[in-house]
Amino acid sequence: MSRVQLALNVPDLDASVEFYAKLFGVEPAKRRPGYANFAVAEPPLKLVLIAGEAGQETRLDHLGVEVASTEQVTAATDRLKEAGLATFEENDTSCCYALQDKVWVHGPGKEPWEVYVVKADADQMGKPPALEGEACCSS
Repeated sequence: MSRVQLALNVPDLDASVEFYAKLFGVEPAKRRPGYANFAVAEPPLKLVLIAGEAGQETRLDHLGVEVASTEQVTAATDRLKEAGLATFEENDTSCCYALQDKVWVHGPGKEPWEVYVVKADADQMGKPPALEGEACCSS
């Protein structure tokens, strides 16, 4: 089985393990001193490239989980709230050239995560209110 790996350096491993277990609904597959990994079967990774300023290093903009329906966004919202995570919901919002329904949470290192469904194409890049003053879909 092949899978894409996303590796993050996190400031607080324990808090991060707790957050990602809640976000993905699974426990770590491996835990070692200074290390943990999750074997998440679903969803596969979607890579989004957003143009930044010339000369800057590549950086994390935001992370997301694309789902197939608004009902799945609603289910994720309910699960994340039940897990005690602060959420910010957006419906019919234009972001990254798409009309989307989504829910946002932030990890312990303030990394923004969205669970979203693309409902239609949009003519504008857009920037969700959940990330005003932060990255995401900015140029």
